[in-house]
Amino acid sequence: MRLSIPDGYLADVREAVRIMQAGGVILYPTDTIWGLGCDARNAEAVQRIYDIKQRQDSKALICLVDSELRLEQSVEHVPEVAWQLIECAEEPLTIIYDHGKGLAPNLLAEDGSVGIRLTRELFSMLLCQHMRGPVVSTSANISGEPSPKTFRDISPALLEAVDYVCLSRRKERTPAQPSHIIKLTDSAQVTVIR
Repeated sequence: MRLSIPDGYLADVREAVRIMQAGGVILYPTDTIWGLGCDARNAEAVQRIYDIKQRQDSKALICLVDSELRLEQSVEHVPEVAWQLIECAEEPLTIIYDHGKGLAPNLLAEDGSVGIRLTRELFSMLLCQHMRGPVVSTSANISGEPSPKTFRDISPALLEAVDYVCLSRRKERTPAQPSHIIKLTDSAQVTVIR
């Protein structure tokens, strides 16, 4: 099945990827709300996101992946129940796994866990595919302030703080919601966070 890609998406994705590969931070549309993003393997870029958000780095960030394979490359073990949850989820679902791997150390929580969402939304999926790896995804707001429901809600200070603001999907007016979050241990213990 061939995907129908809207005009401008690929050029936008390529420019965003070029910026991230050079260690930059982008602002981009996701499967939920607009997010700040960077290469999830680049610790300096991850630190810039903490600085932009004015957020303590003890509060871990999540990342997006575009495929089951990329998920398996980013955590030491994907419990079977995770696949069931992903398959059944009708809305975007972030799962916190016990042990991240191949990711920037400052992306992980203090216990080594990491939140990852397998995105099915076209733009963020293309972004991860072209990066050939996970992309950080954290809400485009200063820590403690409301998350943006649409592109129009993003503060001018944040728009100026990043290296690239994606052009795609800026005109959408339907308010977006953050993902659900579940913490899943290697022993398959499930805790609903949000």
